[in-house]
Amino acid sequence: MSEWNSSGDWNGPTQRRAGSEPAPQAPEAGSGAVDSRVLEKLVGALTAEQRRSRRWGIFFKLLTFAYLIALLFLFRAPLTGGIDSGKASAHTAVVEVTGAIASDTHASADNLVGALRRAFEAENSRAVVLRINSPGGSPVQAGYVYDEIVRLRDAYPDKKVYAVISDIGASGAYYIAAAADEIYANRASLVGSIGVVSGGFGFTGLMDKAGVERRLYTAGENKAFLDPFSPEQPQEVAFWESVLENTHDQFIDYVRKGRGDRLAEDERLFSGLVWTGEQAVGLGLVDGLGSTSWVARELVGAEEIVDYTPQPSPFRQFTDALGVSIVSALRTEMVGSRYDLR
Repeated sequence: MSEWNSSGDWNGPTQRRAGSEPAPQAPEAGSGAVDSRVLEKLVGALTAEQRRSRRWGIFFKLLTFAYLIALLFLFRAPLTGGIDSGKASAHTAVVEVTGAIASDTHASADNLVGALRRAFEAENSRAVVLRINSPGGSPVQAGYVYDEIVRLRDAYPDKKVYAVISDIGASGAYYIAAAADEIYANRASLVGSIGVVSGGFGFTGLMDKAGVERRLYTAGENKAFLDPFSPEQPQEVAFWESVLENTHDQFIDYVRKGRGDRLAEDERLFSGLVWTGEQAVGLGLVDGLGSTSWVARELVGAEEIVDYTPQPSPFRQFTDALGVSIVSALRTEMVGSRYDLR
């Protein structure tokens, strides 16, 4: 290699000593190494997130499984048998008739008939009280209960049956009450409504405005009887009214059998009207004013009261209470007030 001397003269080519070349520098940390470390951290984070997701997935699957098991328990054992009557001393047996009377409610014929049988069969029950707070319901379900009360009264002539109406005992509920030996109510209770009702809606005008055409195909001239999407037919209305009249006549007949000559001669009795308990005494619909405890103490002579009504399972009670609380809160927030006699 050529180089210049210190005086600026050219010395010609020279040979540099071995080892005198500059030492190679170490390469700086490149972007590839950084990317590798970032990728490792990202993969680690994704792996941890997947593990958390799996754990939460397992948790929610177990929660769903527990929920399904609880529902299975609810539907397989919706009601418990009530009290152990064998441990009770002399007492007045009570069977609650609460809410709508229908096949899928607590006041169904199956539930009420089973409770009545246990109440009559209990060795230490001195009488049976039907504690009623119901606006009515199915005439079929009410008829089943009525017939069973009559049968049990004949089978156990020493045990009287009392009906006590609290807030309301109307329609099908009064149908059941009429089977009792005596009926009592509060002076402000609502009693009566001895009638039959059937209702619905007709949508033909709305369909015409919306340009909707009804297409209905049947085999049998009355298969589309009272179809709400078709115009009313006078002959169908007349036939249905005859069915309602026949059911009403059955209702009246059962009330007359139960109440006998205690009923007043008043044409309004079977018109579907309701009266207060105080008014109902004068009409013969009830025998007097009194509560369940009054009947047990003053008439039966066994002040201890034992409830034979089938009770919902603890889980059903919890869900019902939760549902009622939610609905009540929503109603309070949305409506803000309600109409009550205070």
